[in-house]
Amino acid sequence: MKYGARNDIRAKVKSVKKGDVMSLVKFEAISASEMASVLTTESVEAMGLKAGDSVELIIKAIHVLPVKE
Repeated sequence: MKYGARNDIRAKVKSVKKGDVMSLVKFEAISASEMASVLTTESVEAMGLKAGDSVELIIKAIHVLPVKE
């Protein structure tokens, strides 16, 4: 997957709290203690995110974009 952001952090999904439209996904980052991202529930389900998954966090502006390998 190509993306324009230059900063990335390896992380594991710590928890997923699903709402009707948006979901809150918390990550345990290797180089930071914890990060979080608000995603649409559709995106969470499409990526199949669950606690314990390994992801790469792409940081651009105020957004944290999880990328599942």
